[in-house]
Amino acid sequence: MQPVERSELKNIAEYELLRPQWRARIMALKERRRIPLGKHLTLLFENRDTVLYQIQEMMRAERMVKPEDIAHEVATYNELIPGANQLSATLMVEYIDAGERDLRLRELLGLENHLWLESGGQRSPAQFDGRQISAERLSSVQFVKFSLSPQQAAKFSHGARLIADHPCYRAEHVFTAEQWCTLAEDLC
Repeated sequence: MQPVERSELKNIAEYELLRPQWRARIMALKERRRIPLGKHLTLLFENRDTVLYQIQEMMRAERMVKPEDIAHEVATYNELIPGANQLSATLMVEYIDAGERDLRLRELLGLENHLWLESGGQRSPAQFDGRQISAERLSSVQFVKFSLSPQQAAKFSHGARLIADHPCYRAEHVFTAEQWCTLAEDLC
C-alpha cells in the first residue's frame, strides 16, 4: 500500500464540507475491520483509507494549518499503513472501570510476546511499536503489525485466527469469511 501524500489532504474548510459523507463511508469500513479478541481487546485493522481519514480528523481537531505540523502527522500515521504481506492494526485494551483498567494494564505487561496471527498453520507474532512499551504498564492503545510469509498470505483466506496467550489474558478469534475477505485486500 502506498503511503498517504500531503497533496491528498484537504484543508480544514474543504474537509469540513466533505466530512459527513466521508465519515459515514469510513465508519462502515472500520466496522468491517474491527475484530474483537475476547472481551477486552479489540484490533482495528488499518489501511490507507483509515489512515487518510485519521490524518484529516487530527488536522480538524487540532486546527492544523502549519505545513510542518501536517507533515509530522502524515509521517506518524503513515507508519500504520501495512507493507507487502503485512496487516497493521490499532490494538485497544478496553476496560470501562478506570481502577480495573489500571490494574489490568499492569497485569498485561509482556503482551507483546503473547499476541499472534495464525494463517496456513503458521503463527506470526505481533510486532509492537517499541516506543509505546513501558516497564510499568501497558498503554491502552498499541500499534501492531503482523508480517506474514507469502505462503501465509496466500492461505489467509482459507482460515486465519488471532490468538492471545498471555498468562493473564487468553482469547482466540477465528476470522469470519467477511473479515478475511476484507483484510485479504491489505495483503496485496
